[in-house]
Amino acid sequence: MIFKTVSIVIPVYNEEKFIEATIKKVLKADSCALKKEIIVVDDCSTDKTRQILRLLKKKHKELQLIFKEKNEGKGSALKLGFLRSKGDIVLIQDADLEYNPDDYPNLLEPFLKNQADVVYGSRFISDRPHRVLYFWHYVANLFLTLLSNALTNLNLTDMESGYKVFKGDLIRKIAPKLESKRFGFEPEITARIAKIKGIKIYEVGISYWGRTYEEGKKINWKDGVRAVWEIVNYNLLLK
Repeated sequence: MIFKTVSIVIPVYNEEKFIEATIKKVLKADSCALKKEIIVVDDCSTDKTRQILRLLKKKHKELQLIFKEKNEGKGSALKLGFLRSKGDIVLIQDADLEYNPDDYPNLLEPFLKNQADVVYGSRFISDRPHRVLYFWHYVANLFLTLLSNALTNLNLTDMESGYKVFKGDLIRKIAPKLESKRFGFEPEITARIAKIKGIKIYEVGISYWGRTYEEGKKINWKDGVRAVWEIVNYNLLLK
């Protein structure tokens, strides 16, 4: 398959401090000669995010904006973005720059050289810069990845990674079935792709510029507890 375009789906909620810098970095990022389709899904922000996005749209006509009327969560925003996308490859980009668009070449390489179906960026197999933050978040990520691996029979090192990339036709086929509206998207999509026979999944090292709760981090311990149930549900009860 010859890849010509990459759709970059950016879910956003109350990111007035970061969204302009994120969009600018995405626009400048090296996409390995693939044409970019940039889809921003605003999950009913209540700060100035929407105003900033409208101003950016005037400067960058290629931006596609989806404004939701109800806040539902990351998974819900991603589902809309996936269904709108037309790219041969679809890449998830968080809006807060914890994940650096400079890593796009690493994420795209397995598609261009190895005909990958799915690529996960891993924060734990990389020699790239990695901000040191919360020990218990690290432990929780390891535990959730281990539990997910035990049920999917995959050997991922970072199931919860925000950088996930898919062949466009594959994710658009899966998207209508997605159920999780919040951060449960991560275990759900992992469970769903693991059930596809013959799928080629790769993992590449990425940098990570995590932020603190004071800087706006949204995921919390309740989401971690909920993720345990979601891993079990989507692996054992999903049809």
